[in-house]
Amino acid sequence: MTQTERNLSELRSEIAPLKPIIVAVTKYFGIEKLIEAYDAGLRDFAENRVQDAIFKFENLSDEIRRNSRFHLIGHLQSNKVKKAVGKFDLIQSVDSLKLAELISQEAMNRGITQHVLLQVNNANEDCKFGFSKSELNGCFDRIVNLQGIKVDGLMNIAPIAPENELRVLFEDMRNYKTELEKNFSYELKELSMGMSSDYRIALAQGSTMIRLGRKIFM
Repeated sequence: MTQTERNLSELRSEIAPLKPIIVAVTKYFGIEKLIEAYDAGLRDFAENRVQDAIFKFENLSDEIRRNSRFHLIGHLQSNKVKKAVGKFDLIQSVDSLKLAELISQEAMNRGITQHVLLQVNNANEDCKFGFSKSELNGCFDRIVNLQGIKVDGLMNIAPIAPENELRVLFEDMRNYKTELEKNFSYELKELSMGMSSDYRIALAQGSTMIRLGRKIFM
């Protein structure tokens, strides 16, 4: 049994009976680690940068590509939209109306529907991308009605903070998701929050998707 398999076995036991989507973040790890995770049963894989992701994913076997979902979790620059749309099953980091519109246009050009999450910076950190809640309130209806795009839910990246502060931020995200669903009569299925250092807190506050790197691979 590989270390990746042991880590995943322990993780699954720890988070049972919750059944979040476990997204393996392969940013700092090679293709061989991704393959180990696949062999251990994972099917969702994420990268931060478009170029790195495309190189890594295109060097996987046909079986793994066919049976896996690939996520982009890093900031997507406008000039990388053409490369990203259609390459990722889920772009988790849509952080502006302009970016959503560019993704929509490219998806329509390709005749596909691009699934996305809207990134919310509810900690209001200057160093992080994402909508403020007031910004998203003002353009949510426009985004979800764009052609060629399907908003599956919300995502956030929490700061390094004490557990009680993280609990408040994750709870706020859960409540905000409910608020948007009610105000706009739109279902947001996914709530992507929680990484290796804080996934337990995120799961306790309703996360449906956790993004883990070192917890799986180290």
